[in-house]
Amino acid sequence: MNEDFLRTKLQERLDAESFRSLRLGDGVDLCSNDYLGIVKNDLIKTAEKGQEKLHGSTGSRLISGNYELIEETEKNIAAFHKAGAGLMFSSGYDANLGLLASVPQRGDTIIYDQLSHASVRDGLRLSMARSFAFAHNDLDDLDKKIKRAAGRIFVVTESVFSMDGDMAPLAGISALCEKHDALLIVDEAHATGVVGEKGEGLVQHLGLEDKCFARVHTFGKALGGHGAIIAGSLVLRDYLVNFSRPFIYTTAVPAATVLATAAAYALFPLMHKERSVLNFLTALFKEQAAGCMLCDSQTPIQGVIIPGNEKVRAAAASLQANGLDVRAILYPTVPKGSERLRVVLHAFNTEEEVLRLTSLLKTL
Repeated sequence: MNEDFLRTKLQERLDAESFRSLRLGDGVDLCSNDYLGIVKNDLIKTAEKGQEKLHGSTGSRLISGNYELIEETEKNIAAFHKAGAGLMFSSGYDANLGLLASVPQRGDTIIYDQLSHASVRDGLRLSMARSFAFAHNDLDDLDKKIKRAAGRIFVVTESVFSMDGDMAPLAGISALCEKHDALLIVDEAHATGVVGEKGEGLVQHLGLEDKCFARVHTFGKALGGHGAIIAGSLVLRDYLVNFSRPFIYTTAVPAATVLATAAAYALFPLMHKERSVLNFLTALFKEQAAGCMLCDSQTPIQGVIIPGNEKVRAAAASLQANGLDVRAILYPTVPKGSERLRVVLHAFNTEEEVLRLTSLLKTL
């Protein structure tokens, strides 16, 4: 079998110092999305006697895979997020894909933040609507793009950006959407569990839940599970059940996953101490790493810019050799020249670990 065409593309990655490979985690965790330590501390307990079919839902939700637990959990999560309804997907990636590929129609316009996640970009590629990026967190540019848009207008952003760690100016974006009768979609992946008094996310923290057409909350980051929910109106839920292909043609999330999600939602709203520790460690890191080139972030995601794939890889290797599991983010995942160490802080990290990290960063 001739696989030279694959080898050619892989060689291009090798030549560009952007070849990716899998590795096991080792050392102090400063890279995972387990912000609250729910996974680290094994806080999810779902084993219950008498539970059956925990690991297989037997089919798609529209055939044999629907069951009382998943419907009840969707309703409870939607209520927590002050939404009319919710629909669970197998992952945040599937949720963004299923939402953006099915809802905007031909003749509509989607305007998205240029740093939006790959799942948003892939959803746009599958959509029949036209799509345009607006400059990251730039309200003036968004306003200009909306004024030039045709058809029904959708504005898409993340609340906390996965690579830079900064927050979207949601109040301003919401005001523009209201002014121009645009529909706002917010991916809350990295805000869920972390932002807000109860970890409810940035939209609710700002009281904007009634201004959003849809929100995507994922369970695989701070919540320590897997899957996601699209929160919106009951009409939107019904629409997705009928038109969202990643939902229609995918085996339903099994009960074991739904139980874990329900357990996380019973747990993380009460983790005030952990969110307080995250805020303290974030402030400490920013203070001690002040001489480094940092992204403008007030969240546990802290980017340390080290331009060049080769240089940032070497920096990550140096930290890993010192027992700190920090990963390099390479071009093309981020724009050329903005390669960085993506430092992620957790409630289980210690002050000593953060000080050791910042001390080593200054020597790179």
